[in-house]
Amino acid sequence: MPTAPSPLPDSAATDRPVTSGRPPGRAGGPARRRADLVVAVVAVALAGWVTSGLSAGPDSRAITVNSSDQALFEWLLGYGAYALTHGENPLFTYLLNAPDGVNLAVNTSITVYAVLFAPLTFLIGPPATFLVILTLNLAGTAFAWYWLLSRLPTGDNGAPFVPSRLAAAVGGLFCGFAPAMVSHANAHLNWTAGWLVPIIVWRVLALRGRPGARPLDRGGWVRNGLILGPLVAAAFSIAAEGLFFTALACGVFLGVSALDRSRAAEVRDALPRLLRGLALTAVAATALLAYPLWLHFFGPQVFHGTGFDARVHSEDILAYGAFPERSLAGVAGLGTGLAPNETEENSFFGVPLLMLTVGCLVLLWRAADPGRRATLRALAVTAALFAVLSLGPRLKIGGTITDIPLPYAPLAGAPVFNAALPARLAMVVTPVIGILLALTLSLLLTRRAAGQARYGRWWAAAFAAALLPLTPASLLTIEREPIPDFITSGAWRDHVSRGGVLAPVPFTLDVLPDGQRWQAYAFAHRQGEFAIPSGFFLGPGGPDGRGRIGPVPRATDGLLHEVARTGVVPPITDADRAAARADLRYWDAEAVVLADQVHGAKFPVDAEALLTATTELLGPPQRITDVWLWPAPEGGW
Repeated sequence: MPTAPSPLPDSAATDRPVTSGRPPGRAGGPARRRADLVVAVVAVALAGWVTSGLSAGPDSRAITVNSSDQALFEWLLGYGAYALTHGENPLFTYLLNAPDGVNLAVNTSITVYAVLFAPLTFLIGPPATFLVILTLNLAGTAFAWYWLLSRLPTGDNGAPFVPSRLAAAVGGLFCGFAPAMVSHANAHLNWTAGWLVPIIVWRVLALRGRPGARPLDRGGWVRNGLILGPLVAAAFSIAAEGLFFTALACGVFLGVSALDRSRAAEVRDALPRLLRGLALTAVAATALLAYPLWLHFFGPQVFHGTGFDARVHSEDILAYGAFPERSLAGVAGLGTGLAPNETEENSFFGVPLLMLTVGCLVLLWRAADPGRRATLRALAVTAALFAVLSLGPRLKIGGTITDIPLPYAPLAGAPVFNAALPARLAMVVTPVIGILLALTLSLLLTRRAAGQARYGRWWAAAFAAALLPLTPASLLTIEREPIPDFITSGAWRDHVSRGGVLAPVPFTLDVLPDGQRWQAYAFAHRQGEFAIPSGFFLGPGGPDGRGRIGPVPRATDGLLHEVARTGVVPPITDADRAAARADLRYWDAEAVVLADQVHGAKFPVDAEALLTATTELLGPPQRITDVWLWPAPEGGW
């Protein structure tokens, strides 16, 4: 039976001769399974190497450059497991930002992960579960791209998209451990879930059905539309911004490919099934996402636009030729620091890889027939467009934002675009490069097998020079302050009612995440629940109706944040004391708690200065196990 057409024409099938009556894409069962196993083992080993710094002690170690996001995702895993077992709303909670609550649907809620891994979270705790998911994300992304490249059928005979399993493995491993992926492995469980992208791409291509099938043939678009709907829903839960970019990239690629004259007949044949399949996908996804979408766009504590400056969070044009920090080249001192931070090295391919990519495109173009060239053109246009858009609204060169406007400028304030960071559009370029590397290597290996190899050593040297500097290094980690015995022993339950408000000092923010770490521990160890004021989340209150990190600060949390940051206790006045009590009444806090050690994600925290400042605000504390505690007075604050 003929299979669905692929992005590449049948010439892709000529890269490996057919030696049996079976289609090449289905041949070599045991050998293929062995290859799959080898690729899976290599992917898991590389992922384990990247995350090895956490493996030494998940509960006691944190990612150096982004311990705040790590704490957030650990909290999401803990809260998701708690919500599942207690019948709570997984997409809105009043346990953060008391009394106003937090809309998790408009944040990165990773609900699918939280639910699926809830048993593991209860078994080994949120930090270890975070490490497992992060490692599986990296390995799964590499393997999923390998699977797509080696399995996607082309033409009527079902030949694989990339006939050489070795070439497909190189392409897949590059996609899974590219600079952007290793950079986002600094605590981003959403962006490292790149395994979803090749699966979605495969299902989108499969929507077109079989070549020559009737427009209403239910063999392809119905089945695949129903499969793609839940995939879209899962992707929305894990990384809505990534889903948006994937949809844009698929649209650009298919649109450019369809405009080629050599594809006219194929487009006329497939378009009705594709459109009907996408409509069915939309219905299925909307049915699953009706409530999350309503909450995302119209629910309480909603906002429009992240509040991040698109000019800052755009790609520096020099970053495309730079090397990433956590790579062999970066460790050797060739890193540049051109990213806004070390979690956003979304391009950083290095000049050798850029040159190799151009060479691959030229070689493939020269060897291609008109149909293949249509696909190569679509790949090149997609990569170029997203590279340009990733530069943001104003050109940035060497860290300097110029006044030169770019095509992204009119998009910056558009719906959905205003909630995305333009620099991340560069991540679309990664799989395009991976595909070109895989196709080129497959072609070179085929020519070598046929005795037609030319310049083989030069190509081998070019691949080595481009890829070896990008070999990933393990993530940097640090020891983080332990969760106090006051929490781990459950002693907090003697001072705070179930669901009552415990106010950690300093008040929880992205740079001071301990309060959410305490909550995550309580959730995962079935101690019950307590609420906290403030928190690390995106909520309303930013300029022009946009979002901001955490709530709009009140007097007391602002004062104690400055003490935590600077270690300096300002003169405390009666007005400060009155404001503190008013704030604690607003939060309905039952107890204020200061641990002996406080984790600062971006700066060291002076717990002694915090003890002095809080004592001057609220009076002498009680010593309970290993914390200082200020209980609410009998008559309230």
